[in-house]
Amino acid sequence: MEQQFQPTIDRKAVSPDIRHPEKAHRPDQPVARKPAWIRVKAPGSAQWAATRAIVKAEGLHTVCEEAGCPNIGECWEKRHATFLILGDTCTRACAFCNVRTGRPGPPDPTEPDRVAAAVRQMELTHAVITSVDRDDLGDGGASHFAAVVAAIRQTNPSTTVEVLTPDFLHKDGALEKVVTARPDVFNHNLETVASNYLTVRPGARYFHSIRLLQKVKELDPQIFTKSGLMLGLGERHEEVLQLMDDLRTADVDFLTIGQYLQPSRKHHPVERFVPPQEFDSYAEIARAKGFWLVSASPLTRSSHHAGEDFARLKAARDNLAGRALSR
Repeated sequence: MEQQFQPTIDRKAVSPDIRHPEKAHRPDQPVARKPAWIRVKAPGSAQWAATRAIVKAEGLHTVCEEAGCPNIGECWEKRHATFLILGDTCTRACAFCNVRTGRPGPPDPTEPDRVAAAVRQMELTHAVITSVDRDDLGDGGASHFAAVVAAIRQTNPSTTVEVLTPDFLHKDGALEKVVTARPDVFNHNLETVASNYLTVRPGARYFHSIRLLQKVKELDPQIFTKSGLMLGLGERHEEVLQLMDDLRTADVDFLTIGQYLQPSRKHHPVERFVPPQEFDSYAEIARAKGFWLVSASPLTRSSHHAGEDFARLKAARDNLAGRALSR
């Protein structure tokens, strides 16, 4: 449980043990009781412990732990983990996110090899790499992403790689560094609809993120692109449909849609728990708009079942190419 903070905390003097000093002054928000359809497998199995042991032995961070992912019990039991590179401290302060905020340390040059070693030990056929935002770095951490992809390729040549990157806002040339490393999937999450950005993602810009995804396809059309959305942050139905259209304009291949879950009383409240049938409806609409793949459910997360989803994406493209050749 998150600590209770006094409203007059000085950020410069705040204890480093506090995960979210920027939220300390905010009034507590009610935490709504989760509905019956949000149920997850509890962590703690032998396989879960084995995954955790590998992560800890290599001194790595995972978004599974830092963001409080509800699927950690299921995924770690299958030895699937999403690695969080460039430290565990983010330079931004999104209202929905549970990752620690503050002033991060310098990138660790040994991290790419340690991630590659963990991928090998977990016998991952598809590795997912994400990071905190690093606005303090000249390239936003792009060169470090490229180094991690290269290390995985060298140690695990048959493993496919998916990156889930920050937006590299005001970082000229950063995106090109990541694309040149040729990940199999480039993911960047919009997270919410445009009207919510000032309150939910104040450090980001909606149309910059759309353009980032579009530019990936321009630089390398063979890389699959992917983005994700959370529901329950006060979005309107027509805004969700507009977001889908914006992503399709950017030629994005894969859309994930999940339920926002409030990490603590200091975070943005859940405005609504969206029922499963509404997720099904959004998935049907998204497929009709031209996404090759859509994953939509209350517990859908960006890297949930990422390996299986990559196989489905590749099959969809192969089928399309086969139909074109047969004409």
